Amino acid sequence: MKGDRRQTQRRIWRRWRHLPGLAALMFGAGAIAGLTASRWSPTPAPGAGGDITPALRLQGLPQPIVFNGRPRIDPMPQFKEVWECQVVVVGGSLGGVAAAGHAMASGATTCLIEVAPWLGGQISSQGVSALDESLRMRQANNLSPSWQRFRQIIKQQVVNLPAWSPGGSPRSVADINSCWVGTLCFPPQAGAKAAEQFLADTNPGAPASRWAAMTAFKGAEFDATGRRITAVYGVRRIPKDPSYRPMGRLSAELANWYSWSPTAEFDRVPVKLQPPPGQSMIVIDATDTGELVAWAKVPYRVGSESKATTGEPNAAAFDNPDCTQAFTYPFALGIHNDGGDSLAALARLQPTYGIHEHQASFNLEGFPFFTGKSVFHYRRIVSQNRGNPYVGSPVAGDISMINWNQGNDWNWMDPPLLLKAAELEAAGQHQNWMGGLSSSALKFGEENALMFARWLLETQSGPSYPLAYLYGADGPMGTLSGLSMVPYFREGRRIVGRAAYGQDEFMIRENDLRYDFPGQRDFSPTTVGLTHYAIDIHGCRYRNWLPSGEAVAAPAQEPRVKPVQLPLESLIPQGVDNLLMGGKALAATHIASASTRIHYGEWQVGAAAGVTAGWLVSPGAPVNDPAAVIPSGSMGSLQEVMRLQGLKTHW
Repeated sequence: MKGDRRQTQRRIWRRWRHLPGLAALMFGAGAIAGLTASRWSPTPAPGAGGDITPALRLQGLPQPIVFNGRPRIDPMPQFKEVWECQVVVVGGSLGGVAAAGHAMASGATTCLIEVAPWLGGQISSQGVSALDESLRMRQANNLSPSWQRFRQIIKQQVVNLPAWSPGGSPRSVADINSCWVGTLCFPPQAGAKAAEQFLADTNPGAPASRWAAMTAFKGAEFDATGRRITAVYGVRRIPKDPSYRPMGRLSAELANWYSWSPTAEFDRVPVKLQPPPGQSMIVIDATDTGELVAWAKVPYRVGSESKATTGEPNAAAFDNPDCTQAFTYPFALGIHNDGGDSLAALARLQPTYGIHEHQASFNLEGFPFFTGKSVFHYRRIVSQNRGNPYVGSPVAGDISMINWNQGNDWNWMDPPLLLKAAELEAAGQHQNWMGGLSSSALKFGEENALMFARWLLETQSGPSYPLAYLYGADGPMGTLSGLSMVPYFREGRRIVGRAAYGQDEFMIRENDLRYDFPGQRDFSPTTVGLTHYAIDIHGCRYRNWLPSGEAVAAPAQEPRVKPVQLPLESLIPQGVDNLLMGGKALAATHIASASTRIHYGEWQVGAAAGVTAGWLVSPGAPVNDPAAVIPSGSMGSLQEVMRLQGLKTHW
């Protein structure tokens, strides 16, 4: 029998070796389950068990294993740790922290993994440590209690300032906070410490819960139907050097962060996250780019949509999956005379594109750099004397985090940041997930940020206000390069929801956000959270300025935007029954996501997912899966649980 099987395998290989390399790769990895196209993302074939690919049917080959339509890790490593979890949160973004905290507050044993060295996403590893909030929500006191508690935790954090800081060190965030983008700006490490403390404070309600940074998502396991996740896999990296600091050049670190194998820099601990014996679990994708969604081939959209696709008044002229919002590598500048050291270091860098190409797009947009309502005060994360950011001037030792639209934003789409479905397939990432990002795009974004820092030092620094680019192990970003550990991801992959509110594929649309547009829908019956912000789109372009598919007319200021009701349907993907979105991957169009992506919006999405997941795994829950809540008539019960945990469902 064994010899017959080998002969069959040889015959199969002889037939397949003449097919394109991609098909052979899929076959060798055991990932040839039946797939159909849905927009820009593959969709598992309907029906339990899926189907084999047309290529196999035409060849008349037997189905060698039971297929469920989902990818499989290949090869599967030996797992050194097994975590038992009722709720698994993939991604320690701001939404992921909210999701894990609220799930634990529900009493659910919760596990969270995050690839970056710091938890908190936007407020820490991505460097955007200045909270964007809706003025209207602040005035109406409509911010959730968990968010307000989290803000207070941030304010209480003690941070170590550089040795040259004239105000001494350490200092609390409350003692150095003064900026004008919002009411709370702080060094990124304070955000990371606050995220850890928030989870620790809620952990007693679910003491077996655990979380880990520096742990990459690698894939998952599904049941025979392909509709339920039964395990999540990750790999934890442990630095061999106790003084390890990330480079702050993700383009060069990406492969090392996701690898299964030990390297000169890291030991590895493969981890399996699974439900306790006899139980099921709920999984939340809280990554900023929709990593689990992309790996599992869950239907999604990426980039901008056309008016023909969404019906939105200000949608683009054509669909362009390349056109995600610009990503940014923030960095920090200090009022400090470093003797020209940082400028000399920046000047030694040679970008891929000529420096003149970068400098051609740099613009302060009419704002002064230092005094009054200035660029420096915009996201000042250290104010030595808490001077008025609207009329005052900075003083020696002040530090500003730079995240500027016509500066370190990287909006070039050649190449686009997010690998699309065919590129993921060709790269074998469904067998060995490596982050789903373009290293080239990351590299160009890094170079652009460094060139913007150089330009600012060359054009703005002077005797009265000497500027230093802050890099090295003691810099605010915690990286050797001085750039954030990972970029600020404004937009990732966005799920296509199930049929709801008059759509076969539900998505929150521009019409739902605008007072002055027709077609607004009332999501009150299934609302699980509220948010509000301007429609703030940071656009896209090609290097040669070909048409981009950018929604240029869509941006809108806060007074024109309604409070956004977040319906449960926006968190539930197609095809997987125990999966929720906990951040930017919710079902929202390119335009709508420009409003929900802000700090508070991401927190609310994550909190709603965490409460829902915690409730579903509780002993008294009437149903087990998110998609069953509404059909079973249990929505009112879930909304009551939301209110008990402080989430608002009505303005």
